[in-house]
Amino acid sequence: MKDAAQALLHIENLKTVISSKDGKLVPVDGVDITIPKGKTVGIVGESGCGKSMTAMSIMGLLPNTTHIEEGKILFQDMDLTKLNPKELRKITGDKISIIFQEPMTSLNPVIQVGKQVREAILLHEKVSKEEAKQRVIEIFRQVGIPEPERRYNAYPHQLSGGLRQRVMIGMAMVCNPDLLIADEPTTALDVTIEAQILHLMRQLQKDKGTSIMMITHNLGVVAEICDQVYVMYAGKVVESAEVHELFQNPKHPYTQGLLGALPKMDSRQRLNSIDGMVPTLKDMPTGCRFAPRCPMATQKCREEQPDLVDVTAGHQVRCFMSCSK
Repeated sequence: MKDAAQALLHIENLKTVISSKDGKLVPVDGVDITIPKGKTVGIVGESGCGKSMTAMSIMGLLPNTTHIEEGKILFQDMDLTKLNPKELRKITGDKISIIFQEPMTSLNPVIQVGKQVREAILLHEKVSKEEAKQRVIEIFRQVGIPEPERRYNAYPHQLSGGLRQRVMIGMAMVCNPDLLIADEPTTALDVTIEAQILHLMRQLQKDKGTSIMMITHNLGVVAEICDQVYVMYAGKVVESAEVHELFQNPKHPYTQGLLGALPKMDSRQRLNSIDGMVPTLKDMPTGCRFAPRCPMATQKCREEQPDLVDVTAGHQVRCFMSCSK
């Protein structure tokens, strides 16, 4: 899983920086992530841990005040950080697509949804508008949108939340991307629609061989759909492992805290919680970034930053205490 040569996407020591009145802020700090071909990789953590900023770095969708200062994003032997905006646009939306958390803010409210998806085809391929329209109707059918011919002419406000999210998935999948980035794609949906969307994504992956980068705070989603998991905290990867290994043998206190907060059907005990909050970008701890919230923290943890090291084959953790056991 760690072999970059076998990966579709390999992020190496990525550092994304925001220039602000408070100085240089670093929401993504030395991140390494590998996404193999045809696999689903989960990126988990609380809000503010750098998950979405990592995705925006890959897609080249960073605000004007934000830039990649260090690192590589290797996609099919190309370093995306070295491409100019025009070159990057040829890849994003075609070879790499993204599904955002809230489709209502991603879809143009005054343009019919079918035409918005059709635009993605016309932008990347030399086909007629009629041919593109028929492909949109077919992808709508594949993603489970009823009456796709009629829905093609619908406006976003005329569709339910579940149908709008299916439109976004259709838009992301219509060019048959090699990598699909799903940024909290089911957060705003009820559990029934969430299950349908996850089933749809698994089916599309099976049919097309697409790799998926699933960004979420929902460990239930991770357990259901992911092959590999990266746990992020305060801009850094603190643990990574194959999904079953992570759930059965979590090493980092933060991962243990996240798993401890999951409800269990056979337990009447109150759910555990992690004390404190994720640090702000302008107030990062000097040592381990989780130390102020960690019940195991020592003075060394508060003064020094641990490295991400192998504890077993394919299982890495960034913690002095876990690595010393």
